[in-house]
Amino acid sequence: MFDKAYRQRLEADLAQWEADGVIAPAAALSIRSALPPLSPGINIAVVVGIVGGLLIAAAFLAFVAAHWTEIARLLRFAILLAGMIVAAGLGAWFAASGRAVLADLCASIGAIIFGAGIALVGQMYHLGDDFAGGMLLWSIGAFAAALLTGSRGALAVGLVAACVWTCMRSYDAPDVLHLPFVAVWLIAAALAFAWNSRVAAHLVAIAVLPWWIATSLRFDFDGLQPSFVLANGAALLFGAGLAVAAAPSPRALRLGSVLSIYGAFALAVVAFLEVTTVDDLIRFRTSTGPAQPLWAILCGAAGVILALASAGITKRTGEILAACAIGLVLLAAPIWPASAAGEPWFAYAALLCAMLCLVVSGMLDDVRPRIVAGWLGIAGVIAGITWAVKGSLLRRSAFLAAAGIIAVAFATALNRMLPRAPR
Repeated sequence: MFDKAYRQRLEADLAQWEADGVIAPAAALSIRSALPPLSPGINIAVVVGIVGGLLIAAAFLAFVAAHWTEIARLLRFAILLAGMIVAAGLGAWFAASGRAVLADLCASIGAIIFGAGIALVGQMYHLGDDFAGGMLLWSIGAFAAALLTGSRGALAVGLVAACVWTCMRSYDAPDVLHLPFVAVWLIAAALAFAWNSRVAAHLVAIAVLPWWIATSLRFDFDGLQPSFVLANGAALLFGAGLAVAAAPSPRALRLGSVLSIYGAFALAVVAFLEVTTVDDLIRFRTSTGPAQPLWAILCGAAGVILALASAGITKRTGEILAACAIGLVLLAAPIWPASAAGEPWFAYAALLCAMLCLVVSGMLDDVRPRIVAGWLGIAGVIAGITWAVKGSLLRRSAFLAAAGIIAVAFATALNRMLPRAPR
């Protein structure tokens, strides 16, 4: 919850409680005095300053690029070096004056200039054509800037460069799993944990998605299903996030909760992709070939185990249902080839149950993003079943009607079994 919105609601509640006589004025005053001061937010002047800084940086790069061939090589290098030094100096001055946002922006601009310098120097001295290697060097420099300055923007630049690097390596060598990116991602995750920053946690969670997508698409489609590989990645991200959040540390709770949220949404997207692509847009060409590699299956199993371990630590029923949701999405993979001759009714049922478990899990644990992810997954799976390319539309309508009747009957039984709250 944002601090400013929370303070406004708390102030309104305190005023209402004081007016109703629930608390004494002295108690309300002590509560207000116990609250820490609000951190300075981003006002209009800061926003305009950020836009101005970005425009100046873009103008600098465009001016240098326009006169690049007319400038001597040594002067070119000096200009790039001066740009990074000026950005670092301004960032240090803003940090000393307490303007953290502008200091972060300067560090980000310095990281961008560093990447532009790599490309321009490589062109100037006719270095190798290994563009992916240049992206790796850019990522290392941006991570170094983030480590030294604590800049979230520099971390974002480093993660973007690392994602481009791993996508290019996966394309150049499709038969080799690009594991070096995992080491880079773990370093970024360690920074997010050390900073205890929710913004950094979001950046780290987003950065892992391109690697899984590039990894799933790098395989030959002769029997392999990218959505199944993505399902294992979503399972590992979801389960690992729950396990990290279960650790007795506020830093781990912040990082793990963000990772689990992205894992829940990824699981919902994967459920939709399985219905719409598997054996429909992408067909099984060989009935004997595996639909997913062994390492991906192990990652999915690890996600289920981590979710169950988290449920054992926290004693939350919702996390048990989250593990069930993960397991049911993964269960659809081995069920699908068995139904290749007809329509995969059991796989459809498993995915619907998985998304329902995700919704109930979020309700029990009071995690709204998980609830939203589950509902989006249910909508996507139903839409995918309804408008699938292959099969009989009449049979699919009968399946959906039967599933709806079962769900209503189950809801009626639960309504009678569960205790009702007093009015």
